[in-house]
Amino acid sequence: MVDFLSKSKRSELMGRVRGRNTSIEHIVRKALHGMGFRFRTHASGLPGHPDIVLPRHRKVVLVHGCFWHGHSACPKGTRMPTTRSAFWKAKIEGNKVRDLQVRSELRRGGWSVLEIWECQLRRPQRLLTVLGRFMAKGNVHVERKRGTSHGKLR
Repeated sequence: MVDFLSKSKRSELMGRVRGRNTSIEHIVRKALHGMGFRFRTHASGLPGHPDIVLPRHRKVVLVHGCFWHGHSACPKGTRMPTTRSAFWKAKIEGNKVRDLQVRSELRRGGWSVLEIWECQLRRPQRLLTVLGRFMAKGNVHVERKRGTSHGKLR
């Protein structure tokens, strides 16, 4: 497939892809905040600078885009670009290796780790259930606030 953008325009466009404070991170943060939890974002003192850190509970939430992190259970994660396919394959495989290393280091450091995938955000109630179960492990009391609209996370 031919790229319709010049090399400089494509570079500018790809340079605007954010790695922090993405829309999917905002959805997960909003859900956790609505459940009454307070957290830090991108803690620099932890391996991999996790997306969401709940230091009081020793829990970390990693929010992954299906394409960028090669989610094998999602069509977005298994689709590979047709141009520069060797580059993209190496990049995504590298992301997967780094994700595995970061999870291992965090767990060795005594942190509980939850991975949330972009495709999981399509079902808001399921996301709340997953977050609630994760936070309930280890004697954390989860209580949903009254009057909050948990079905509308976006």
